[in-house]
This record gives sequence, C-alpha cells and structure tokens, in this order.
Amino acid sequence: MAGGFRGPGHLPNLRGGEPAAAERLPRQRRGTTPQMHGRYPDYDVLEQAAHWDAATREVVLARVNDVPTVRFFSPAEAHCLRAFCDAAMAQARDPRIPVLEIVDAKLFEGRLDGFRYDDMPDDRDVWRLVARGLDETARGRGCEDFAATGDEAREAIVSDFAQAKLSGGAWGELNVKRAFSVVMRGVVQAFYSHPWAWNEIGFGGPAYPRGYVRLATGQRESWEGAAAKEAEVDAVKEVDAQGLP
Repeated sequence: MAGGFRGPGHLPNLRGGEPAAAERLPRQRRGTTPQMHGRYPDYDVLEQAAHWDAATREVVLARVNDVPTVRFFSPAEAHCLRAFCDAAMAQARDPRIPVLEIVDAKLFEGRLDGFRYDDMPDDRDVWRLVARGLDETARGRGCEDFAATGDEAREAIVSDFAQAKLSGGAWGELNVKRAFSVVMRGVVQAFYSHPWAWNEIGFGGPAYPRGYVRLATGQRESWEGAAAKEAEVDAVKEVDAQGLP
C-alpha cells in the first residue's frame, strides 16, 4: 500500500479534489468489495436477495457463484486482457471482479451492443486486435508480454492507449482512440454489473417487486448502505491491521 492512515492526507479536504485510493477507504466489514475496501463498509447488497423476484435473484447470484469459463479468447489473449482489465479498473489484488470472464461470455454469446463505429471492425475483432497490440507494445518496451510488465510499465501502456498514442502493428489496423472506447465500454459494463461493485458504490440493487420510493436528493431506502466518512477511519487500527510502519 502506498501511504497509510497515520497522516491526514487521505481526508477529503486535503486530497486536492482527488478521490481516495482504494487502500485509503475503510476496510469492508460485511459482504465483499474489490480488494475489500469501500465507502460502505457495513453494506452487503446480497442480503437483500430474498426481496428480489426469483428470476432476478438467479441472475444476480450467478454473477458471484457461477463465473463463466473463458470460451471466446485464446489462452494468450485472455492472459493479456485479464491484466488489462485489472489495470484499467485498478484491481491490484484479490478479491477481484472477474471482468475478463464476463466480457468473454458476452462476446462468445454474441451479445453485442447493437451498433459499431463505421471506421471500426466488429467488436469481437477489436478485442482480439487490442490484445495483440498490447503484447506487441510491451515487447517493444522490453517485456515478455503485456501481462508480464510491472505495474508502472503496464499503467504507462494503458495511459498511452487511452490517449491514442500507440501505433504500428495491430494498432495500425484500428482507430486507436475508438478502440479504447470500445473495450472500456465492455470493461465498465462488466465491472458494474457485479454485486461486489454495487457494495463498493452503495447501490441498492434490483428493486423488483419492492421498488424504490425515496427519490428526493439525499434520501435513501432503509436497506441501502450508509457511506462511511473517511475521517471516521480508525487510523491506528488500520495501520496495525495491515502491519504498516
């Protein structure tokens, strides 16, 4: 973990407007969030499963209990793209939302978004070209492949991808700026379709048949999570729990 809780730098008014890093948020006490930190540490959306209709409950629980196997991507592509998905969503350690597996299932089953840019190939081809391009870029920078790069090198490649600064090889077959948009749309959709992400953001989950009734600004339903205030984090306990200096 970079930084700790002994200093005040994690507090909102001292971060210069920047969001807190995951490690500087409260440790999750109920339910699961990516990396077990979040703004709603005592909230678990799955505790509401009994209130959902049977079809909804089956779909949502399957996202946790039945992670699909990779069927669309080759092993090499999956190795590369899993690292990309984790880097893009800052999932540095377990527990992690299986973003790559969710994307793979969507592409394998042909559940595409129903549109594509007129200067871009099919989304399935875009993903394959991106995997090839990421590995080519990593090799060009002295690494075995993209998944084998260190954190800083990986983040640099993702940053260059986001800014459409990559060229040559597979990138020459794509509008790189649009390619980043295509894959990130899939990554974000996959990440926030998962209940662990709902826990992280305090989303109340499906409301059928119960429904939402408190719709005014600042109101929340009785079952929705209450956000923890970062200033309430017990700094000493957090540092001791993680063995930090």
